[in-house]
Amino acid sequence: MNRKGVHKTRRPRNQYNTTMASSDPNKLLSKADKLTRLSLTRWSADWKTATVLYEQAANGFRVSKNIEKAKTAYEKASQGQQMLSSPWDAAKHMESAAALAKELCNWREVADFYQKASELFMECGRPQPASDALAKGARALEDTMPEEAIQLYTDAITILEDDEKEQMSFDLYRAVTSVYIKLEKYTDAASSLLRLGLAADKCNATNSQTKAYLGAIIVYLYAHDFKQAEQCYNDCTQIDAFLKSDHSRCAGKFLSAYTDGDVDEIKKIAQSSAVSHLDHAIIRLARKLPTGDVSSLKAVTAEDDEEPLDENDLT
Repeated sequence: MNRKGVHKTRRPRNQYNTTMASSDPNKLLSKADKLTRLSLTRWSADWKTATVLYEQAANGFRVSKNIEKAKTAYEKASQGQQMLSSPWDAAKHMESAAALAKELCNWREVADFYQKASELFMECGRPQPASDALAKGARALEDTMPEEAIQLYTDAITILEDDEKEQMSFDLYRAVTSVYIKLEKYTDAASSLLRLGLAADKCNATNSQTKAYLGAIIVYLYAHDFKQAEQCYNDCTQIDAFLKSDHSRCAGKFLSAYTDGDVDEIKKIAQSSAVSHLDHAIIRLARKLPTGDVSSLKAVTAEDDEEPLDENDLT
């Protein structure tokens, strides 16, 4: 009691030190690890308490910019939530670990963690975030592990289509097409665009459908595969929506210009508005057309036109 008769509360000498210890992420992590280890005196793991400590440690390491330990703590927090039968929280923690693995340029872990997060989201019946997790991983891996990125994009698309959410897959199709183009896998790029067209058809997205078909034809032309471009055009024009579209007319003009061996006309068409509204990856290809000698196509066409009549052919 002081002179005015008021009692003063004294802070215990070790209170400050105790507070510091409880907020030290290393000590939180160590304490959590002990709670999950079985011993002669601990016959069952206390995952409920340990998971809270792992989460606190993860946040503490993140604040202090210790990315490696934060990643480890989020992994363990995810494991804890799984043990507590909470796949949603486990998935969110795994996504956090994946994002930190990306900061550390640990690309294999980025792929593995996002795949695990996706599985956990599916476990709790959430296909949309499951697909999103795979897409995040794919975007992170496009430059360093493009083949892995393609697989993640493909799996993300499959999840959406199995859930009949085709319209939400359009951007993923475009992204995987761009990766194929970077890898110079033009046949795969064209196939991806044709699958996008099919997905767009299922949800009556006519503009996206016809743009995808024109894009596929341009990819074949860029690969200097005129026969495949022509076959693709013939197949796509069996679809009424494409046949009546500006994109179909643009494709027809491209093929006619190639048949005529008219380089200037090809370049002119590549600057048209129908092309200018396609995806950037396709526009870049179109603006580089033609990629080969189109005069040879004109010569072949002329030979076909002058093929002599077979008198024995009565058809």
